[in-house]
Order: sequence, then C-alpha cells, then structure tokens
Amino acid sequence: MAKIDDFAPFPVKDQLPGVEYCVSSSPNWPEGIVQGFQHYIVMLGTTVIIPSILVPLMGGGDVQKAEVINTVLFVSGINTLLQSLFGSRLPVVIGASYAYVIPALYITFSYRFTYYLHPHVRFEETMRAIQGALIIASISHMVMGFFGLWRILVRFLTPLSAAPLVILTGVGLVVLAFPQLARCVEIGLPALIILIILSQYLPHLFKCKRSICEQFAVLFTVAIVWAYAEILTAAGAYNKRPDSTQLSCRTDRSGLISASPWVRIPYPLQWGRPSFHASDAFAMIAASYVAIVETTGSLIAASRFGSATHIPPSVLSRGIGWQGIGVLLNGLFGTATGATALVENTGLLGLTKVGSRRVVQISAGFMIFFSIFGKFGAVLASIPLPIFAALYCVLFAYVASAGLGLLQFCNLNSFRTKFILGFSIFIGLSVAQYFTEYLFISGRGPVHTRTSAVSVLHHHFMFVCVLSVMIRLSWTQFNVIMQVIFSSAATVGIMAAFLLDCTHSYGHASVRRDSGRHWWEKFRVYYTDTRTEEFYALPYNLNRFFPSF
Repeated sequence: MAKIDDFAPFPVKDQLPGVEYCVSSSPNWPEGIVQGFQHYIVMLGTTVIIPSILVPLMGGGDVQKAEVINTVLFVSGINTLLQSLFGSRLPVVIGASYAYVIPALYITFSYRFTYYLHPHVRFEETMRAIQGALIIASISHMVMGFFGLWRILVRFLTPLSAAPLVILTGVGLVVLAFPQLARCVEIGLPALIILIILSQYLPHLFKCKRSICEQFAVLFTVAIVWAYAEILTAAGAYNKRPDSTQLSCRTDRSGLISASPWVRIPYPLQWGRPSFHASDAFAMIAASYVAIVETTGSLIAASRFGSATHIPPSVLSRGIGWQGIGVLLNGLFGTATGATALVENTGLLGLTKVGSRRVVQISAGFMIFFSIFGKFGAVLASIPLPIFAALYCVLFAYVASAGLGLLQFCNLNSFRTKFILGFSIFIGLSVAQYFTEYLFISGRGPVHTRTSAVSVLHHHFMFVCVLSVMIRLSWTQFNVIMQVIFSSAATVGIMAAFLLDCTHSYGHASVRRDSGRHWWEKFRVYYTDTRTEEFYALPYNLNRFFPSF
C-alpha cells in the first residue's frame, strides 16, 4: 500500500546530492590524475577542430596547425589554473571558443590580405591581425568583469531566466554532436553506444557503489573505439572511400604527428607584433560578449555539478574578469581564437559525479605538458573527430539537464513561467539556426545592410546609423556583429528570457515566487550564506584585498 510520503513532491535542493567529490574536496592522487587526464582528452576535440578550420584558410600548413594547437593547449592550461585559483574557483576548463570563429573568418577573408601571395606570410599577417583584435576585445572583457558591470546584470537573474541560458549553453553547439558523428557512423555510433552502456547501465547492473566504468567511461570508450578505428584503417576499409570520409574516419590523416616538434615552448608574440584595426576589434568585442554569456551558463552548471551553492554575482563577475585575462593571453600568444569555459568538460562533471577543483587543475598540468612535448600530444590529438562528437552527444546533454534542474525553484504551474521558458528556448534555437543556415547557404548573414548613412538617417534605423558614425563602424562590421550575436542560441535565449522576466507582469505579487527569485536572494551578497566562502573564497586570504570580488 502506498504511503502518504510517496505522493509528496521532491524537496528543493540548493546543492545537488549524489556528487562523489564536491568543489572543495579531492579524490586521492592516483584517481585524481586519471580523472584529470580524462578532462584533457575531452577538451582535445575543440582544441583540434578550431585550428583545423582556421589555419588552412589563413594560409598555414600542417606545421602551423600543429603549432597553433600546441599554443591553444598551453594557454588553455594557464587559463584553467588562473580560473580555478583566482577566478570563479569552480572546476571548469577554459579553452578555445567557437564564438570567435566568425570574427576570425571575417579577418581571414579581409581584402587587405589578398596582396600576400606567399601562404606563410599571409598566415602570419592574418594571425597578427587576429591577435590585435583579441587584445582589444580582452580589455572590454576585463572591464565587464573586474569593474562589476556583469555583476550588476546577473544580480537580476532568476532561476527562470537562468534555466534557458544553461539549457541553450548545452544544446547550442548541437551541430558539433550528431552531425559530426554521422560523418563516420561506423566509429561514431559505436562510441556513443559504448559510452552510454559503460556510464549508465553497467554501474546498475553490477550494483556497485562507485563503479570504475562510470568514473572512467570516457577513457574506456575512447580507447576501445580508437583501437577499432586503427584496425579499420590498417585493414584498408577506407582506401576507396571519398576524401571527406577518409579525413573523418582514418587515424592517419590529421598530419599532426609528423608536423609537431618534439619539444617547443610557446611564447608571447611568436608570430610577430600584433596589428590593430578598429574594424576587426568590434567584431571580436561582440564575440567576447557572446563568450561571457556562454561562460556564465557553464559556470552555473558547474556550480550544480560540483555540489556548490549558487554562484554569487560578485564571484561570477570575478570569473569573467579572469577570463578576460585569458583572452588577453590568447591574443599575446596567438591562438587564433578567444577563451571560454568549455561545455563538454562541464558535462563531464555530471557524468563522473566528480566536481573537484583539484582534478581540473591536474588536467591543466596535462595541457601544459603535452603542449611542450608536441609529438606525444599529437598522438592523442589525432583521435578521429567522430569519437569526440559521440562524447559530446552525452556531455552536452548533461549541461542542458543542469538547466532543467533549475526549474525546481520555479512555479511550473504558472502560465507566465511556461511562456517565458518555452518562448526563450524556442526563439534561441530557431534564430541561431536561421542565422547559421543563412551564412552557410549564401556566404553572408541575413543582416546585410548596404544603405548609405545619409539615406538611413531618413528612416527608422536612425539610431543605428548615428551610432555607427560615432564609432566609425561601417555597415560591413555591423553585419558581422549581428551575425556573431544572433548565431549564439544561448545569447538569444538569455536576451529573451531576461527581458521577459524583468518586464512581464512586473509588480505582480506572485512574480517573485513564480520565477524562483526568493531562492537565490540569499546568494546575491557574498557573505550572506555561510557556505559561500567554503566554495568560492580566494586562496592565501586574498578576499581581504578584494572585498567586492
């Protein structure tokens, strides 16, 4: 017979239960080292994909691609350490961001680089221009964080408006998941099936409290499917297949092992002195704001998976400021892209139930080590990308589920809540999909204004024209900025959710409780909740020097 308690709703949890290691706790060193190596493996996919897209278009070959990948790894290791020690103090990996790809492509295809006939010279000149744009973008990034501007904005976030942000942060990069897996189904699909079986079914089948398969499912999956891909390659299964299939499926087509040096330490300004152009900088600044939004979603998810309390606005702003320093390092070293909190590594926290800060710091050590000893790192970086895509199908879903978990603080029986939640998620996905498809089909974004400033002054776009004249922003750069912003599902979704949550039925008595604002009010100020200092306090008693942060 059912008990009365069986029909009671599940209680609301400020901290996620069932986590093996929270932010401030650590596994033993052997387990921590293996877990850190697993984080390193997961972040390799993004680290390899972005330079593989940009470097050939910039004029670089396999040698330049290998050097850029090692540079991205080196800077990512430094940025991850800075973020975990002095930034948000959450177990997030700071790596290459897809938000900066569109501005980097805009700079790469700039008309002024067509005069350089030698590919290597064109690569260096393009890289210097991207470096200059990143350095300028990092300044605005640091201003948003260290001067507390982002803190002012996120103080108005509620569980209702944060839920679409985290959900879309997880599903916004869905194009990197199954579509990339489908490029080589014979290795991508087995990887997805094996990962699900190892992480979800075997632990319950053997009924063990802490299953090795669950903790290290990613490593086992990559090892098994990579060996399987090596066998298919050696057996000649792809010898007569199209070049695109061979590039996705074969394990010997990356060109990284032969092109990587044995030992090389990346250093600032290794490509030469950065060049600065205002037109390049504005597009990069827009990308940095998109990266701020996506990092905010990852940090909120990481705080849940690390069984920490909700991240206070001051700590979130502090983390964004240190990410700005990371973008500055990206610009100085020349990585061709900026920095963000990687969604896949945040999802790995949920998969393994290990949210330890030390594990992520160990992974940063692996990044720095393999970036210096390039041959060893190149072996792992040559893992076929469909295997990484299979991992993303699960890891991205975990981050999206963290956003769904925030809805426990909201009143889901309210039609206001239903409208804001459903509309913001739908409009975020649909607008980003429209802008992305339009770019791929026509080669330019849907915003392609060509009207002169004089004629626009007589129309209802006068404020845009005046702004562009004031900052000397041409319509081409304005179009790129719009493309960057509206190609991000998380950015579009949070703009819609934030605006609706702050204005819809404003002043109504039930709004505060329906949106869950009362659950997060105690975390708006750093010292209000006694648990906050346990998770977010700076080391070496540095909080007394930065009381506002």
